[in-house]
Amino acid sequence: MQTRKLGNSGLEVSAIGLGCMGLSYGYGPATGRIEAIELIRRAFELGVTFFDTAEAYGPFTNEELLGEALAPFRDKVVIATKFGFAGGKVSDGMDSRPENIRAVAEAALRRLNTGVIDLFYQHRVDPNVPVEDVAGTVRDLIAEGKVRHFGMSEAGVQSIRRAHAVQPVAALQSEYSLWWREPETEILPVLEELGIGFVPFSPLGKGFLTGAIDESTSFDSTDFRNVVPRFSTEARKANQRLVDVLGDIAIGKKATRAQIAIAWLLAQKTWIVPIPGTTKLHRLEENLGAASVQLSADDLNQIEAALAGIKVEGDRYPPHLQQRVGR
Repeated sequence: MQTRKLGNSGLEVSAIGLGCMGLSYGYGPATGRIEAIELIRRAFELGVTFFDTAEAYGPFTNEELLGEALAPFRDKVVIATKFGFAGGKVSDGMDSRPENIRAVAEAALRRLNTGVIDLFYQHRVDPNVPVEDVAGTVRDLIAEGKVRHFGMSEAGVQSIRRAHAVQPVAALQSEYSLWWREPETEILPVLEELGIGFVPFSPLGKGFLTGAIDESTSFDSTDFRNVVPRFSTEARKANQRLVDVLGDIAIGKKATRAQIAIAWLLAQKTWIVPIPGTTKLHRLEENLGAASVQLSADDLNQIEAALAGIKVEGDRYPPHLQQRVGR
């Protein structure tokens, strides 16, 4: 697989990474340990060198899983993890106090079975802690050799600028896809200006863009899509048109919907590295196949024209989660 550099940081990773959250958290019951390790190692065999986790995924179990799976080739991969929730629990609110950042770093090093965290993200901007203090703490961890690069997730423009002035931000991780294009307005221009890489999560619209989900789909009771307005029955029905158009485009390129959606992201900027997640080997192979799908300027114009008249229905987060993004 081709590689890309995340902005001006010099951090080089596979053009497509693997988001590992869903193996342990968020989308129903956790995948079995043996199956999950098999999938992570298969991703490496297929050229993936960029793996994304967080203390909050589980909590903690996803980091442990990744540490075990990647141990045989740790020096050949880049591991990103995150801090910023109290006790590692999303439900308990944010905690980016310097002492907590340090505690999370030490614990993550143990769970990941590594001597250094390649990319350490602030999971969400904490309104109670100046972002300069956060960036300064990670800067100190970098100086101590425990972290290599600093990242932010779902941060707003002003927070990015303020943090970057203290410790260069290597990458911003936020949602971006054919059905969530809000970053194009303010975020992408600022990242380009500052030389910051962009790591889109949910590049397949939390599965919706694959065509595998429709208005009749039911989710496990522990699947967080149950509370996402965009996944209400009415919204899924209304948004089916986007999936249908994507299917028509995919047929023309002899690809799948997922591959077109990921290839579209790769075509936007050379410093964009999407991290689709999956629990299925065949989906992993399908997703990574997007790296071989070339979209010409004409293809991109056709996609733009085909989607121009489609308005996606439903908010991407319920109100209590929406409050945590774009700060």
